[in-house]
Amino acid sequence: MTSLFRRPRTALPAVALLAAALAVGCGHSTSGGTGAAAAAVPTTATTSAGQSSAGPSDGAFKDLEQHFGARLGVYAVDTGSGREVAYRSDERFAFASTIKSLLTGALLRTASDQELDKVVTYRQDEVLTWAPITSRHVDTGMKVRDLAAAALEYSDNTAANLLMTELGGPEALQRTLRELGDPTTNVNRNEPTLNEATPGDPRDTSTPRAFAADLRRYVLGDVLTEDRRRMLTDWMVGNTTGAPFIRAGVPADWKIGDKTGNGGYGTRNDVAVAWPSGGRSPVVLVVMSDRGKADATSEDTLIAEATKAVVTALG
Repeated sequence: MTSLFRRPRTALPAVALLAAALAVGCGHSTSGGTGAAAAAVPTTATTSAGQSSAGPSDGAFKDLEQHFGARLGVYAVDTGSGREVAYRSDERFAFASTIKSLLTGALLRTASDQELDKVVTYRQDEVLTWAPITSRHVDTGMKVRDLAAAALEYSDNTAANLLMTELGGPEALQRTLRELGDPTTNVNRNEPTLNEATPGDPRDTSTPRAFAADLRRYVLGDVLTEDRRRMLTDWMVGNTTGAPFIRAGVPADWKIGDKTGNGGYGTRNDVAVAWPSGGRSPVVLVVMSDRGKADATSEDTLIAEATKAVVTALG
């Protein structure tokens, strides 16, 4: 199918956000498996865990891994101070449905208002098991902008697949991320197979550090226009699936925009931009985890506990 959306005439330069400025060795795995200034990634890390120079939160994350029998990946950055918290931040994890945040960002980057109002039609046999919004609109179809809202606010899998088709497929999303300076994230499949999360399979994976940089570019940087950033932010703040995760680990008066994901091998993730109270600069936070066994269930509390450790470390 021909992509609805136009690629930008010139791609953004592949700046060294994920290279020299972020080059820190990764730890070993315990299982197989609003402007440019705000978007700039800091060049120093005051808390660097799971690596050769352990930070103050290192022990807390190791304790959580042991308690939950999980592998944990964390990357957070206070965009005001530049302080970072990192633990297994350069190890690959299956991103699962968190990719819907970057998919929507890619769409908002290139689509015109008219294209966002295009009605996409689909058949009943295209409706997946988890489709709380699209399942209600088979007869009428849905506008692209409403599909984006369904994908982010309700994690509707059918909506995500329809959006991916409009963008041009997984390869188009990966190409966009490469153009933005992310050499790491691999986008290969649609829902639900992208959630397989087989240990060692690099398909549909990213690292906490790389994913956080992408999220930061879309929500806080100048990749999107101000009105499109606001649109993406509003949908993420309106997420209905995130209450037990990052939102449960931050102070109650923080504003959170997040996207959750879960998959095979006990995969459970949440990615977010958090706006602390008191006018502090936003915090970008990615927490990813898995448990290494095909029949393992996800440990939802792990994400909230890891978030609490991040908040404590950032101060």
